[in-house]
Amino acid sequence: MMADSRRFAYSLFRKTTSPLRWIFNTSAFTGNLLLAGFLTWGFYDPGMDTSIILVFFLLMISVGLWITEAVPPFAVGIFIIVFLVVSLGSEVFLSAPMEIDQYVNTWTSNVIWLLLGGFFLAKGMAQVQLDKVLFHYTVSRFGSNPTGLLLGLMLTTGLGSMLMSNTATTAMMMTSILPLIRKLGKKHPFAKALLIGIPAAASVGGVGTIIGSTPNAIAVGALSGIGIQINFLLWATFGVPIALITLWFLWQYLIRVHSLKNVHLDFDFDDTRSENPVNPYQRTITIVTIVLTLGLWLSEPLHGIPVAVTATLPILLLTMNGIIEAEEVRQMPWDTLILVAGGLALGTALVDTGLSDIFVDVLLDLPIHAYVMIPIFAVITILVSNIMSNTAASAILIPIGIVYSATFQVSLPLIISTCASCALMLPVSTPPNAIAFSTGYIEQKDFLKSGLFVGVTGLITSIVVLIGYQLLGIL
Repeated sequence: MMADSRRFAYSLFRKTTSPLRWIFNTSAFTGNLLLAGFLTWGFYDPGMDTSIILVFFLLMISVGLWITEAVPPFAVGIFIIVFLVVSLGSEVFLSAPMEIDQYVNTWTSNVIWLLLGGFFLAKGMAQVQLDKVLFHYTVSRFGSNPTGLLLGLMLTTGLGSMLMSNTATTAMMMTSILPLIRKLGKKHPFAKALLIGIPAAASVGGVGTIIGSTPNAIAVGALSGIGIQINFLLWATFGVPIALITLWFLWQYLIRVHSLKNVHLDFDFDDTRSENPVNPYQRTITIVTIVLTLGLWLSEPLHGIPVAVTATLPILLLTMNGIIEAEEVRQMPWDTLILVAGGLALGTALVDTGLSDIFVDVLLDLPIHAYVMIPIFAVITILVSNIMSNTAASAILIPIGIVYSATFQVSLPLIISTCASCALMLPVSTPPNAIAFSTGYIEQKDFLKSGLFVGVTGLITSIVVLIGYQLLGIL
């Protein structure tokens, strides 16, 4: 599902925190502050509106903090909203203060409610062990054929990540396959393929739905701000094909690289299902809730019920029936919601003050055709998302992509959001990668080639599908 902050990935990648971490954080924050001030001074023009200068400074320091993570990414989201309220809504900085409601209201935007509904669905599935049922069903259907089993597990992971957190999906799958990995050994080709394929499928699978990946929600929110509505069903019509096509190519890649057609598995999976009993009534309620919620999301054009309203169904039904208690609610990734709210506020400010127009004017002055700029944006997104939160990267790049070209006003920001989920070249690029790496059965170098392949494949697939949809008038 949503691509969580890289701080969680770091916590898995580096199991211990350096005792001198606070020194790095303090010096990194100070350095970011000074660098942002220097860049703002260089950007300043005497005839430029003060609001543009303020937002440019905010953009520079936010990017620096997201990259270095001198403070947690969600804290940057809070900082963005507070900075905008204080600077743009006060006479201290502006002689004519701007309206600031749109920055505060990002806390309760439709995107936030949509993500929150997805959190409750994912937690509900875990509580009644539907995730494990899905895993064992896959194993029973695909058996011990290595190529078929790999495809089945990758599809299960990818489809699960369209509804659940990609972190939770990967953790569930890894827990289930670790007995097999230990039996095969880390040098076994099928073990390698699983350890690469499952985390990649979790990240790429999130492209399929609006709630599958946080960058998706950011793109929908940003487009909604300019009057372009992308509903759940419309997203799925292009998101699912992009995810499945990319996964199919990755599956073919893993089969060939690891020569899986020559591998034979002569044993069955151990039954790793939990011995804890599951309440049949609660499982039924969870299934009904999932079907009802997804059905209403997909049929929004028919009944007109906003997705934000539908998102309250799992919140009410799952808590009303005792499936999710207060403890489970506290465990949900609230930091992701805060980060998204901050990213949406920053994107709105870029447009409101006209700073994005300045960036676009610079891009338009370059002797590069708009069709060439699309893959350039996509490549930048993938590269940046490998070294910082893909949520943060999307929050910066999507608003610029929206303003860049009227011709590609819809497809370009969508390409940016889908490519952000294809940044898988490092163990800390995504939490799923970090979970696989933390098993100790895979090395850092193993992610590089497969991550590069997924990046290139996802980039090409996204551009072809989304530009095609735009030219056909579907978007």
